[in-house]
Amino acid sequence: MRVKIHREGLNIILILLFILLVFNGLAFLFIGYTVIPIIFAAISGILFLFVVNFFRSPRRHFTGNKENTVISSVDGTVVAVEEVYEAEYLKRNVMQVSVFMSVFNVHANWVPADGTVKFVTHHSGRFLAAYLPKSSTENERSTIVIETPGGHEILMRQIAGAIARRIVTYPEQGEQVYIDEHIGFIKFGSRVDLYLPLDSEIFVKIGDKTMGGITEIARLKQH
Repeated sequence: MRVKIHREGLNIILILLFILLVFNGLAFLFIGYTVIPIIFAAISGILFLFVVNFFRSPRRHFTGNKENTVISSVDGTVVAVEEVYEAEYLKRNVMQVSVFMSVFNVHANWVPADGTVKFVTHHSGRFLAAYLPKSSTENERSTIVIETPGGHEILMRQIAGAIARRIVTYPEQGEQVYIDEHIGFIKFGSRVDLYLPLDSEIFVKIGDKTMGGITEIARLKQH
C-alpha cells in the first residue's frame, strides 16, 4: 500500500513548516549554536513528523467480494458492538459498530459500502472524549446514509473527539459512492459509528483493530 499526504493536511503542514523554520532560524540567529536552539530544533522536528504522520493517506484497494459487504471506514479500535435504537434517520433498532481512532491512527474515512447517498447532515455539538457512548449524540458530528444496491440502508456517523475540531464530509445527497473512495476526514482524534440492519452478520468484536477500506465489518443479508 503506497502512502501519500492527505489533501486535508497539505496547508497545515506547509504553514507549520514555515513557522518552525522561522522560529528555529531566529533562535539560532539570536542565541547561537548552543544547547537551547538545538533542543528547540529537535522538538520542532518531532512535532513536524508527528503532524505529517497524522495526515498520511495510504492508498488501499479492497480485494474481497463487495456484494452486501460493509467495511470499516477507519483505522482504529472497535469500542462498541450492540443493538441500539437509531433516532435521527432510520428510526428503528439496528446494530451499532463503533471504531475509535487515536491521534496515531490514519484519519482518512473510507466509504463503508457501495451505494447511493440518501441523506447527509451536520450537527454542531460538544467535544467530549470520542470513546464515550454519549459522544454519538452530543458531540459535533456528521451523518451519512447510503442505500446499497441490495436495498439496505447503512448509516455512518463521523464524530469529533476531545481534540478534533473539524469534520469533513465529501459526498452530497444523490451521489454514487464506492468502496475504495474517501468519504471524508476527521482531524485529531475521533470516532465513527456504523448502524446496520439487525440481521447483519457482524465479523468484529470489542477490542478488535480495524483497517479503513480493508477490514470487513459485516455482511448484509440478501433480500
